[in-house]
Amino acid sequence: MSDFYLKLVNTPLGKTAAQTLGLPSPVTLKRQARVDEPFITGDVLAGSASGGKAIRELGNILSAGTARIHHASHVESLADSAGVGPKAHPIDLSAEVSLRFSALIFDATGIKNATELRAVYDFFHPSIKKLALNGRVLVIGRDPQTCKEPAQAAAQRALEGFVRSTGKELGKKGTTSNLIWMAPTAAKQLDSSVRFFLSARSAYVSGQVVRIGKTRDTATVTDITAPLAGKVALVTGASRGIGESIADTLARDGATVIALDIPTAMAQLEVVAARTKGKALACDITDPDAPKVIADYVKTHFEGLDMIIHNAGITRDKTLGNMPEHFWDMTIAVNLIAEELINDALFEQNLLRENSRIVCVSSISGIAGNFGQTNYSTSKCGVIGYVEALAPQLKDSMTVNAVAPGFIETQMTAAMPLTIREAGRRMNSLSQGGLPVDVAETIAWFCDPTSTGVNGNTVRVCGQSLIGK
Repeated sequence: MSDFYLKLVNTPLGKTAAQTLGLPSPVTLKRQARVDEPFITGDVLAGSASGGKAIRELGNILSAGTARIHHASHVESLADSAGVGPKAHPIDLSAEVSLRFSALIFDATGIKNATELRAVYDFFHPSIKKLALNGRVLVIGRDPQTCKEPAQAAAQRALEGFVRSTGKELGKKGTTSNLIWMAPTAAKQLDSSVRFFLSARSAYVSGQVVRIGKTRDTATVTDITAPLAGKVALVTGASRGIGESIADTLARDGATVIALDIPTAMAQLEVVAARTKGKALACDITDPDAPKVIADYVKTHFEGLDMIIHNAGITRDKTLGNMPEHFWDMTIAVNLIAEELINDALFEQNLLRENSRIVCVSSISGIAGNFGQTNYSTSKCGVIGYVEALAPQLKDSMTVNAVAPGFIETQMTAAMPLTIREAGRRMNSLSQGGLPVDVAETIAWFCDPTSTGVNGNTVRVCGQSLIGK
């Protein structure tokens, strides 16, 4: 369903009326329009606290793009900012800044205590008002779990509060703010994540924290417009909505997609498979034979998988006291048990290839809980627990991650009562609902062959919802 209010406030008359009445005026988000679109354009300002471990690699990543790179200068706490490389032009932050920036990116990995957090203020205070619409704020820190000293862990954890707050301050401009915590010596694993968070693909991802670990993997992508070329992906619940968009996006990036859904959805499933030049597989994932059926199909047609996206899910809403037992059992079976059993079958037959990706779709309801959804929230929180526990057990450069969508414009949300639908759209920093493609783009980032350091994360795709962490 179209968001009429969003369209209205982006007209001159509607914007004036919203400002007069003190109503939110969400900005139309810029999303990726072309597969060969540069990940960032315009002017980008980079900065680093003393001892930054990522600034050189950030320079390499930015230099591969088309943006004009600048670095902070004339501020003592930011002296290491020049490490971004010789292609960057100095910007005197002690004087008035005249440029408009499409992104501000800051290396905070060298910060060792709370006093050194002053560098964060020194960088962002003079530049934050110079962000253009649909701008990006990205901070790179050190994973607090790898810090030996409590003072350093405290300072690095403090970056999370900074990023979440700036996201709420900047959301009205369509701007996002995110944090990457990297393990020591993991700078070489930053590329795919920096590109994602600076790009239009992350338009509805804000206030998020991602951990990147050190890995020996040396996977590369020969064609950045088709990073999944030669890969095979299985997407459950692929006949419509978010699942359909996931299939489209992975196919766009070069993957061969097996689109799976229940037999009654076969007609639409075949439409998706034909459009993506993939395969359609009709299967009820709660059937006791489903894991074997899926594994046998993969083995017969492709001899293995590079990606499995557990998107299929249902809601059966009732308050707990009024919930019939089959509502509980069915929701847990589809949303949680089926994922575990399918993965077990694939592992048993060694059908997940080296550097493969498992992505599970959770929900913001699994993080914050929701009235009348004890069954759904339980299942989706279980998904997060499953991802966190499975991640360290994986070998051969495999990864598992989860996305947790918030209010996404689908047939399900279109059927909501008007007041509830409008509240869902506005109760986030960007003051609007997301689109299925926003979830799909996040999953495509997880699936990138160079995202091996991204493992065990749950990323909310919710426009930084005001509900939950």
